[in-house]
Amino acid sequence: MHDRIALDSRASWLRLGVSLLVGIVGNVGMWAVILIMPAMQAEFGIDRADATLPYTVTMVGFALGNFQIGRAVDRFGMAVALTGAAILIAAGYGLAAASGSMILLTAAHFAIGFGTAASFGPLIADVSQWFLKRRGIAVALVASGNYLSGAIWPVALSGLLESDGWRAVYLFLAALTLAVVIPLALLLRRGLPEDLSHHTTRIAAERAATTGLSPRALQWLLALAGVGCCVAMSMPQVHIVAYCVDLGFGQTVGAEMLSLMLLGGVASRVASGLLADVLGGVRTLLIGSALQAVALVLYLPSAGLTSLYVVSLIFGLSQGGIVPSYAVIVREYLPAREAGARVGFVMMATIIGMALGGWMSGWIYDLTGSYQIAFVNGIAWNLLNLGIVLMILLRSRPRLPAVA
Repeated sequence: MHDRIALDSRASWLRLGVSLLVGIVGNVGMWAVILIMPAMQAEFGIDRADATLPYTVTMVGFALGNFQIGRAVDRFGMAVALTGAAILIAAGYGLAAASGSMILLTAAHFAIGFGTAASFGPLIADVSQWFLKRRGIAVALVASGNYLSGAIWPVALSGLLESDGWRAVYLFLAALTLAVVIPLALLLRRGLPEDLSHHTTRIAAERAATTGLSPRALQWLLALAGVGCCVAMSMPQVHIVAYCVDLGFGQTVGAEMLSLMLLGGVASRVASGLLADVLGGVRTLLIGSALQAVALVLYLPSAGLTSLYVVSLIFGLSQGGIVPSYAVIVREYLPAREAGARVGFVMMATIIGMALGGWMSGWIYDLTGSYQIAFVNGIAWNLLNLGIVLMILLRSRPRLPAVA
């Protein structure tokens, strides 16, 4: 009883609250490049696939950062990792704002992406260690910081973008990151007590023993599933602003649609967290993946303004809980002392999927002059994800209760 209270305590929820605030500011680097893509493409006179490269490189950095910073958190703690990441992000924004070529701009986005990762997978892994009974909703809430960031900042920065350009936006974000993330990081200096770490590790080992999969096999299957679902997920998220510009609705409408999509994703993440505490991570992931496939199909006949708003909301409500479910599964079956690296590895795979899908959709657009085939490509990758998750579920025995 003592361990359960300590894990799901007031201190745990306060840590979650601070982490959520960090996520809202720290994750903006993942979305800023999507907002500026049309303006950047026009300034440098490049095609759509080339304009997508800074996003792709951002996501490559984001992927590697989830794994490497996750390992650093396991060793040095969350506060040190976040402080270093904030400095790296600000430097990346400054370099991007001063760049005069696509090569330098793209290189700067690797630094932005790598640093931004500290506010996603490593932060999720850290918070997951402080909860047991309510781990699903805790992971979902802190993961929502990523979507809240995407919902808030594109709209909030659109005025600055139109009046002063994308370089001014990046200089503002550099100052914001330093002013907010570093002070909040200092509130996360306390590490999880050793006895609580052993307690959650024992429960994870008992659950792992009930499956037909080794920890390594489960991790790699989750990683492959993560690539599949996120190639599919990236099509609307990365290209919705450009899609709206192509249809004649304008950049502001596209930013509003992205915000609506991501607000729906926040609601979906909270709901999936509650569901994961009842059904477990694997079943929750399967439900989310199936709903995302349905939403992608609905994009195919939708080209009107109203229908795109509706489908974008449906998409957000469908897919928001997918990525946090991977973290829940890892923490249900793998040791607490490896949380940063294990969760970071699977998160890295999902981000690789986002990077690959973002570039692939732009490439398909350049070949065909339309996003229709890009949506079909996303649906095919989503079916791969569904097959893997269903296989994991069928190979697993019934889930143990949340509390031993």
